[in-house]
Amino acid sequence: KMVDPTLAEMGKNLNEAMKMLEDNQRKVEEENEKKYARKDIPGPLQGSGQDMVSILQLVQNLMHGEDEEETSQSYRLQNVGEQGHMALLGHSLAAYISVLDRERLRKLTTRILSDTTLWLCRLFRYENGSAYYHEDDREGLLKICRLVIHTRYEDYTLEGFNVLCTKQPVIYISAAARTGLGQALCNQLGLPLSCMCRVPCNTMFGSQHQMDVALLDRVIKDDVESGKLPLLLVANAGTPGAGHTDKLGRLKELCEQHNMWLHVEGVNLATLALGYVSSSVLAATKCDSMTLTLGSWLGLPAVPAVTLYRHEDPSLSLAAGLTSSQPVEKLRALPLWLSLQYLGHDGIVERIKHASQLSQRLLENLKNLDFIKTSVEDELSSPVVVFKFFQEYSNRDQTSHAAQASTIQHPIIGNDRHIYDTFNQWLGEQLAQLVPASGVDVVELEDEGTCVRFSPLMTSAVLGTEIQDIDQLVDCLKMKIPVLTSTLQLREEFEQEVRRTVGLLYIEDLGWPGLGVVRYNYHSDEKNDDKQEKELEKINTELLKKLNELESDLTFSLGPEFGGQKNCVYIGMVTEDLDVSELVETIAATGREIEENSRLLENMTEVVRKGIQEAQLQLQKANEERLLEEGLLRQIPVVGSVLNWFSPFQASPKGRTFNLTAGSLESTESMYVSKAQGTGTTPPPTPTSSLAKQRLPGQKAFKRSLRNSDGFSETSSISHCDDLERMDQRPPALSPGQEQGPLETEKPEEQKEVVQAQTNPEDVHSDKPPPDCARGEEQASDR
Repeated sequence: KMVDPTLAEMGKNLNEAMKMLEDNQRKVEEENEKKYARKDIPGPLQGSGQDMVSILQLVQNLMHGEDEEETSQSYRLQNVGEQGHMALLGHSLAAYISVLDRERLRKLTTRILSDTTLWLCRLFRYENGSAYYHEDDREGLLKICRLVIHTRYEDYTLEGFNVLCTKQPVIYISAAARTGLGQALCNQLGLPLSCMCRVPCNTMFGSQHQMDVALLDRVIKDDVESGKLPLLLVANAGTPGAGHTDKLGRLKELCEQHNMWLHVEGVNLATLALGYVSSSVLAATKCDSMTLTLGSWLGLPAVPAVTLYRHEDPSLSLAAGLTSSQPVEKLRALPLWLSLQYLGHDGIVERIKHASQLSQRLLENLKNLDFIKTSVEDELSSPVVVFKFFQEYSNRDQTSHAAQASTIQHPIIGNDRHIYDTFNQWLGEQLAQLVPASGVDVVELEDEGTCVRFSPLMTSAVLGTEIQDIDQLVDCLKMKIPVLTSTLQLREEFEQEVRRTVGLLYIEDLGWPGLGVVRYNYHSDEKNDDKQEKELEKINTELLKKLNELESDLTFSLGPEFGGQKNCVYIGMVTEDLDVSELVETIAATGREIEENSRLLENMTEVVRKGIQEAQLQLQKANEERLLEEGLLRQIPVVGSVLNWFSPFQASPKGRTFNLTAGSLESTESMYVSKAQGTGTTPPPTPTSSLAKQRLPGQKAFKRSLRNSDGFSETSSISHCDDLERMDQRPPALSPGQEQGPLETEKPEEQKEVVQAQTNPEDVHSDKPPPDCARGEEQASDR
């Protein structure tokens, strides 16, 4: 077949470019050469230009970067696949097709637009619909609002905003809609925020994320009575947070009753392409318009979003911007046209079905986990799974697995709400870090608080999520649940232990995911706040350093980078075998040790200063005494030497030494007599954390000795402690010439032999007779 040479060259160049951009196996030598290459330095354009390979190489360096933190972008590129290449080729073809002659361009764009619209309407069961392709997913709803304004206000084209003053339009939006949607619509339409009505969700019956239809009906009637014009209702087929679907059937009836436009959006609209569709989502096919985001559902990069709508007047659609007379703008559908043909009907359905199966797999596993609550509207077909960690306080041990996995119904209030939000925030971050291919994230819901969300329709096609990733996610969740439960149970015990321990201050930080926060208080009588603050910071910093040096499984830190308390020690997640009392005692003892060492250093500095002053006074006094003893004649240079030769003056050397331990000046006379420096006063014992318990070999700090454990038993631990006591009570070994009294466990005869053996160890293995009787009598008399 004959092929356009330009198209063939374009496809070839695209393949080469994508192969070069996706190649991450670069050698270390090449990276070092590129690191300081001249082309990476910003500068003016080169006069002679560059070839395509050099430009693409520069793009590759900018895309992947040289830091390890930027590997996520390269990971996404590796999962683009050939269907993604077709979408990228569509952008190149759109630029090439735009240079055709006007008639040929019109025929080509009409064919592309009609084919894509027909395929999408059949695929998502939206009969007799038109399509608008847009880059921003909110732009379709914006154009729909303009279409409804043109429809309901006949003179809007001529009078503009003056027509809106007669009857203020009202746009109704769910309270569970994405943040900022209503404000963005008002800003783009030039309407005041009073034109936007936020409809609350159900609070008594049904889902907590579905729009309250009865309340909406009353609000619409009140607006009509006050002279306003109900214009449009934005409903959800899958809320952005929890993936719940509004009662679309009842909302459609209400919109028909008040002559309102019904627009639906949400991730659950993707399930319309499956063979089985829930009735709640199937009702979306009767709405006036819907927005589809095929790029995230199918993993297609840079494809436009699509808004399907039904309207009979093409002129109003043209006035609202839903259609265009410019053929170039119709080429927006070209990347989607190519991608849909490449995937085919079965490929599209298979991708959406695979995402739904991932959700069902996760949901089935979550039902068998204790302390995990799910918030799922339709468990049979929901593509979004939202769950959170929650521990029952009453009858926890008697609660069945089914009750543990039931849906979230009762909101938590008070401090418990903040604690659970913090723990679930930590859980979501840990799961996302351990299993990045799962695509889980953390979401904030109004009633449930912080939850972990799994929405594979938005992430699985790009990340390449598979069944084994879900199993790995469940395994990681099973490992984290015991840590969460034990930490939550020990938080109160830790707080009580800290509050009744002298010298420690408990800091309540509900935003810290861990055991708690503690601060060592510095006791000082001085009124200088700055000095106390610096000393407090110094002590707690040293305390944190010493705690991290201990061999334990705990994590001690300064807390979060932003929003944390200063001069505190933050303790992370713990396990159930933590000995809280030992931990608190160790913290307090270590803090006292640091404080006493600091005060000892300050006192020693003052003592040394006073000792130097006293030494100067005594040296001056000693010089005066020496002058009086020697006489005035001996101080004269010539006479003194002659006098000393005839009559030498005998004077004992007098010196002084400064004892740091005693903090006093002492005479050096004893040194000249004994020819050795004495030890002086016994120094005070160094403060140590003697409260730490003795641990068995291999046992880490702050661990309770569990009975009948694999590592050691109760009997072995007791015998080990007895051995330690006997070692402490054992007398020290005797050196040759020393004597020892009889021991309680030995007989006198045996004791005598032991003493004799220690006195002369060579006689034990020699043939010499035992010592004479005189030596034995001497030993006996000494005893």
